[in-house]
Amino acid sequence: MTTPTPPALLIAGHGTRDDAGAEAFRDFVRELGRRHPELPVAGGFIELSPPPLGEAVTELVERGVRRFAAVPLMLVSAGHAKGDIPAALAREKERHPGISYAYGRPLGPHPALLRVLERRLEEALEGTAAHRSDVTVLLVGRGSTDPDANAEVFKAARLLWEGREYAGVETAFVSLAAPDVPSGLERCARLGARRIVVLPYFLFTGILPDRVRRQTRDWAAAHPEVEVRSADVIGPEPELLDLVMERYEEAVKGDLRMNCDSCVYRIALPGFEDKVGLPQQPHFHPDDDGHHHGHHHGGHAHSHAH
Repeated sequence: MTTPTPPALLIAGHGTRDDAGAEAFRDFVRELGRRHPELPVAGGFIELSPPPLGEAVTELVERGVRRFAAVPLMLVSAGHAKGDIPAALAREKERHPGISYAYGRPLGPHPALLRVLERRLEEALEGTAAHRSDVTVLLVGRGSTDPDANAEVFKAARLLWEGREYAGVETAFVSLAAPDVPSGLERCARLGARRIVVLPYFLFTGILPDRVRRQTRDWAAAHPEVEVRSADVIGPEPELLDLVMERYEEAVKGDLRMNCDSCVYRIALPGFEDKVGLPQQPHFHPDDDGHHHGHHHGGHAHSHAH
């Protein structure tokens, strides 16, 4: 009796104008393929970087793949994970009749990633005699127009604080949402922080993590009474590689446990009432010549929101 071929793995990335960040994603996809030779693995971006997601699907189809599980390589469930990727996948299903796919959930504040964040903090504090109780952390997320996505960053901050003895873990965003990085640092200082580590909540290097570091440096120069250090991004750590495979297995088994309690596309939140039930539209990559369709995915309607 032959063992059924497991579904392929498709990694969906956000995209960046930063060449090093885009190459870090492509390297990550290649490493997943090396670690799991039993699986066809491909990856593509929703915007800004090649290859586009549709090209990655075509690559899998040309390798004989009929079934795949797509995992969004994203920390929070914002517009891309909720709307753009499902819409793009629905479009690819029209382009390639006969394929089927399962869609996984974003990475989220998984304990494995919290351990990596803790490691990044320790690296940033190397060479100091600082005890954790003297260190305030400012966790900086991407920022979104989706309040649910922003709330997930606050959840990550709280989980990072729990049981680790830091003086506090505050939250800020580098775009689209308040507080911004200078405001977040100001809040830490007003709460009495004299030693702050700014921790970017990003997977790879890119334009936005660079902006976080630059804004941190500028604020620190204007506030010499406060010691401010910058930590590194999460990076292609073994924990991240393992977590992607965990999300793949969930998708294949249909065990997604998606939490939609505070999603603006399902629940009327103050100021976002007009988003309830909006159909999702695929986000078009400049290299992608696809046709434009609106779709609902799995009865969970979402729209682009970043």
